[in-house]
Amino acid sequence: MTFSLAGCDAATGMLGAVVSSSSPAVAARCAHVRAGIGAAASQNVTDPRLGTRMLDLMAEGVSASDAVAAITSQQQHIAYRQLTAVDAAGRTASFSGSRTLGTHAAVEGDGAVAAGNLLASAGVPAAMLAAFAESAGEHLVERLVQALEAGLSAGGEEGPVRSAGLVVCDRVEWPIADLRVDWHDEPVAALRAVWEVWRPQMDDYVTRALDPSAAPSYGVPGDEP
Repeated sequence: MTFSLAGCDAATGMLGAVVSSSSPAVAARCAHVRAGIGAAASQNVTDPRLGTRMLDLMAEGVSASDAVAAITSQQQHIAYRQLTAVDAAGRTASFSGSRTLGTHAAVEGDGAVAAGNLLASAGVPAAMLAAFAESAGEHLVERLVQALEAGLSAGGEEGPVRSAGLVVCDRVEWPIADLRVDWHDEPVAALRAVWEVWRPQMDDYVTRALDPSAAPSYGVPGDEP
């Protein structure tokens, strides 16, 4: 029901995850990111707690592979889970339980890992990973969107997707981008549209949090220049 990618940008240290699914509000359950620590996805028959636990382990200094190994060795119902993780050093890991749905695959690369289930083609994660690698030098959000678009072009899910989302962290403790399309006939295209709106304003919202006096005008009634 899901295809996703978790990635680290080696040049900037940004971390992020992107995901799409036939079910609603997929990013709220599946995509997990923590600034300076890592990114993770918990999908298939989803348990959102596993994403948080992988990040907690990586925050203690555990590698992505050791975090995934710890989760898979301890958790009940692990056969139903599909997990991916990338840590701040760009190390990756993945797991697909024996009850992962339909055609499924996971591919690890340099600083990124992609996975999916109920796929139209087992090549979807590889297409996502290739797009992520080819877009090096672009902003991490752009790279994630391109990866999702590539996954959809490679076939995506076996059926239509209905939701998509991404989350990216940089040097501040909150996500600089947390963009979601929770129910739509073309959620990947809609996510692209949301990103194009958010892109020119993203840095301004960080400035508004850190130093409101240096922030651009809000452009609303009563806002002083």
